[in-house]
Amino acid sequence: MSRTGRVERVTKESSVLVEIDLDGTGRTEVATGVPFYDHMLDALGKHASFDLVVRATGDVEIDAHHTVEDVAIVLGQALRQALGDKSGIRRFGDAWIPMDEALAQAVVDVSGRPYCVHTGEPEVMTGFVVGNNYPTVLNRHVFESIAFHAGIALHVRVTGGRDPHHITEAEYKAIARALRAATEPDARLNGGTASTKGVLET
Repeated sequence: MSRTGRVERVTKESSVLVEIDLDGTGRTEVATGVPFYDHMLDALGKHASFDLVVRATGDVEIDAHHTVEDVAIVLGQALRQALGDKSGIRRFGDAWIPMDEALAQAVVDVSGRPYCVHTGEPEVMTGFVVGNNYPTVLNRHVFESIAFHAGIALHVRVTGGRDPHHITEAEYKAIARALRAATEPDARLNGGTASTKGVLET
């Protein structure tokens, strides 16, 4: 069964296309008009081993916010589509990722019940812009949008860090690795579902 998703979304603020293959090899093609975000989405695809295409245009001359958040919404929708009925997957995944002085943890439950908890970022993140194009205050918007539109529970925790670039990169890579673990097939389930209900909510 193909575990792929393809979603397009067009508004007055942005035009977004996302294609994802959960059984890929980490091949990515990302262009959002926000260079640091491209770097983070490239890392997400590579470390999750998802094949990922993201093409977006938006009103970045006003602010990166609309494009960044809209891409996260569509990414979540494409992920949900690719997961299908979620039969045979591990369901849970977690990862700790260091980036020099920064350390982040992500824990995922691909349950169908959306929730996002994001803690531990230092106060500097609320006013910092990486590369003059990506405000790190948007991190939580991205993680919440992915979680709610994918229908997953996502906990992201920063336990250390000084450089906003390093902190953000550790968070994205931790999410990628947690998603990789959670969406992988579990041979011991023999196509069944990791739930006492017999079904993961959709």
